[in-house]
Amino acid sequence: MMLKLTKFVLWFLLALVNALLFWAGVYLIQNYYYELGAIIIIALILIDFFIFNPKAYPYRYTIPALIFLFLLVIYPIYFTIKTAFTNYGTGHIFTRQEAVERLLYDPNYTYVVEKNPIDFKIFAVYKDEKPTESFLVLFKIGGETYLGKMPIPTVRKGTEVLLREGKLYKITSSKVTIDGVSYEFQPTLKDVNQIISKDKVYKLLYSSEDLSLERNTYYFILLIQKYLSNAEYIDQETGRIVGVKVDTDGRWKFFFINRLYRLSFEEVKAGDKTYKKSVIINTKTQKPLIEEKGSFYDLDENGNRVFLIGYTAFVGLENFERIFKDERISKPFLNIFIWTVEWSLFTVLLSFSIGLIFALALNNRRLKGRNVYRTLLIIPWAIPYFISVLTWKNGIFNETYGILNKIILPMIGLNPIKWFNDPFWAKVICIIVNTWLTFPYMMTISLGALQSIPDELYEVAAIDGAGRFARFRYITLPMLLTIVAPLLISSFAYTFNNFTLIYLLTAGGPPMVSATTPAGHTDILISYVYKLAFEGRGQEFGFASAISILIFFLVAGISLINFKISGSFEEVRGE
Repeated sequence: MMLKLTKFVLWFLLALVNALLFWAGVYLIQNYYYELGAIIIIALILIDFFIFNPKAYPYRYTIPALIFLFLLVIYPIYFTIKTAFTNYGTGHIFTRQEAVERLLYDPNYTYVVEKNPIDFKIFAVYKDEKPTESFLVLFKIGGETYLGKMPIPTVRKGTEVLLREGKLYKITSSKVTIDGVSYEFQPTLKDVNQIISKDKVYKLLYSSEDLSLERNTYYFILLIQKYLSNAEYIDQETGRIVGVKVDTDGRWKFFFINRLYRLSFEEVKAGDKTYKKSVIINTKTQKPLIEEKGSFYDLDENGNRVFLIGYTAFVGLENFERIFKDERISKPFLNIFIWTVEWSLFTVLLSFSIGLIFALALNNRRLKGRNVYRTLLIIPWAIPYFISVLTWKNGIFNETYGILNKIILPMIGLNPIKWFNDPFWAKVICIIVNTWLTFPYMMTISLGALQSIPDELYEVAAIDGAGRFARFRYITLPMLLTIVAPLLISSFAYTFNNFTLIYLLTAGGPPMVSATTPAGHTDILISYVYKLAFEGRGQEFGFASAISILIFFLVAGISLINFKISGSFEEVRGE
């Protein structure tokens, strides 16, 4: 019985996972995330294949690893490469279809056709003497009465609701039936103060003519903000559109409006082929919008370009060219790159040197209390990273109440140092703190490497008359570097992209005064990319992705050179 129950639960969970993954894949594809949706569908097919095919039984244990490999490694790499060749960022988030849809249907892109406002009354259902959000609008247009029901959210080709639409129904008597629902206007059609519909009673809430209803302005504004500010009422007979706008006196009123842009098509020749391209036409000037590099521009009265909206577009190598050709970017980028290499190199060399000194001392069998010293020296490595960094930042290097500026420097007659506002000292403390955090790791790997060197080599060298320094230079160091060289290279690569320390300690500051991008003197390349992507006046995801790819090749190139250098030590060991 228990076995059957277990099988049922497992099959149920499998069916649930299939349903969820299939729904997620379809949903992502419908929302234009084709690649991620395809990855999820492929993962679902592989999961089912591994489970239902007896020959693929061993592979079912790799299912979790494959899922995380696709989602956390392969897809981010693909997305970064794809984004690097686009203008994706602030002002260029939408697809072209979404951008066109906004220009065509967003109520912000409308204009008033007739300056005279339309008389209107708003009726709402009251509950506990307070108006609810169930309302009707009564319009007086050219001596005729029109009824507008609560506008319905309308989704066009995209996924976002840009506007609400409603119809204008012409009312000719005090009792009418619209879409199967009866409405009675009381007391008369000319002077309505309430509307009865089935079991609902709509009472007069606000009127453009009745100043006594100004007390309900608050509720009227709520309806405007939530329902009417992006609503359009369409006259079924004439096709005219009624919408709400702010009048010259600062009040919300209804006007006849028209959409500022419309869609058209023009023939474009590409070689011997001719195809139709969609263009956006300004309905007031009858001139097409300028579409360039993923942006739509209109012309103002003076003929100057006015940016309207942008969309994600392919820009080729433009982001990469920008790094080197735009002096506003290339200059801070070059300075940041040089500092990143310096910071990585100095930190690795300094932490390795200190770690090696402690390792040599702890490797001495005559040293008493080695276990105690080893435990104490490993503490910086054991303490959580962010706690150590914030302790150094606020407890030691704080310019106001830090122990150095407040106690130690005054004791020896020195002036306080601007640790975080002076570029030189800011770089110094970055190297100091990172060395403090990494030397225990270097000490540990060096200690392990030292213990693997045979004692016989030192005995033979001592017999030949080699001193301690000679033994260290010709035996210890070459053999040690052979073992730890790959670890030093990986440590260099890790430090090269050590975003956490820079972000917590200096946040990349102090800022470069001459830079037009959010660059700081202690920014490393990865923190600079972060600022470009998420801080500053706008996000530049495409440009940040391009720099990320460049960082990858820089680290890969430097690591390759280091690996070749480490190969020379292999030759020494072989000899």
